Amino acid sequence: MPYHGTADEGFGAVADAFARTFADGGELGAAVTVFVGGRKVVDLWGGSADDRTGRAWDARTVLPVMSLAKAVISFCVHLLAEQGRLDLDAPVADCWPEFARHGKEGITPRMVLAHTAGIPLVERRLTFEELTAWTPVIRALEEQPPLWEPGTAHEYHAHAFGFLLGEVIRRLTGLTPGRYFRRAVADELGLRTWIGLPEEELPQLARLVEAEGRPPLPSPDLLPMRALTMNGVLPFPGLDDPHGYNAPALLTAEFPGAGAVSSARGLAALYAAVATGVDGGPRLLGADTITDAVRPQSGGPSWSGLPDIGARWGTGVLLDSPFRRLLGPRSFAHSGAGGQFAFGDDEFGVGFAYTANRMGGSGDQRCERLIAALRSCVGAPEPRPSG
Repeated sequence: MPYHGTADEGFGAVADAFARTFADGGELGAAVTVFVGGRKVVDLWGGSADDRTGRAWDARTVLPVMSLAKAVISFCVHLLAEQGRLDLDAPVADCWPEFARHGKEGITPRMVLAHTAGIPLVERRLTFEELTAWTPVIRALEEQPPLWEPGTAHEYHAHAFGFLLGEVIRRLTGLTPGRYFRRAVADELGLRTWIGLPEEELPQLARLVEAEGRPPLPSPDLLPMRALTMNGVLPFPGLDDPHGYNAPALLTAEFPGAGAVSSARGLAALYAAVATGVDGGPRLLGADTITDAVRPQSGGPSWSGLPDIGARWGTGVLLDSPFRRLLGPRSFAHSGAGGQFAFGDDEFGVGFAYTANRMGGSGDQRCERLIAALRSCVGAPEPRPSG
């Protein structure tokens, strides 16, 4: 399978691993980008952006990267904390007084970032129009009590994460989170990464295709699925539903927990900016901030009874863990449904991202192979045995 782009000398193993994902029949269209020391050393793409038309994936192709929106939000929150505008361990209600109701008075931004706040979903059933209007979601969050004592258990805050922290960002900056990210970070770095895709970018959008052989999803009435689908309004995967993840109506709105759209290059540059700075520019976040972010905060079986999948969370970041082995204890990451993945590491000076429009199913190893290849290129140790 031919691909396009470049890989610097010493990073041929990543290019070989990328080529194998196509040769093995696992890819439709995909891209991988790696920065090391703030310099782009791998930038590859290939395949088809749209299985219906055969449109080729090119250097400007973007696609829904779903929960990598949480990485965007987390970095914005950490940036505000580093600027002294937000205390991660003070009550959310300090900047959002109406939130301090029904047992939520002590919830902190760190609890939300670690998925331990007890608000894993918006309980009120809202329409799609209400979800995209912002304020109805915020009013619903103000009125609901936590499901458990905040800080004592964890459950993935699928969409609530983005609205809770997004409202904190809005209260502090006057901008919704997608707009704040563009103004504070993305425009200056030239990132093709958005929460709320501009309509003029729609022609560059890759079309997601569901994985073959995907195991059955849990009942839609279970809490994790209600959280993932906003009570069924955003069907998952539901790719071709009018409100699904191929739908402009969803992607051009601001869904700050799972509605990001990006290129691999945009995500890798974002993580590189956090880890080292890009092309000689300053780091987006300091080393002390990363030290704080990678301290373990949550993991194990969830409050609702989901089994331990090996994921371990810091403050807004996925850590090197059995769920996905990275480069070491300074690695900070996030995944998106179907196989999208990005991470940074300031010890090895890495920003990495992989995106693909054929969503991965059970046993998907595409990203693991790319990370293993990168590990050999940068001299990172082999991962510790799980257990």
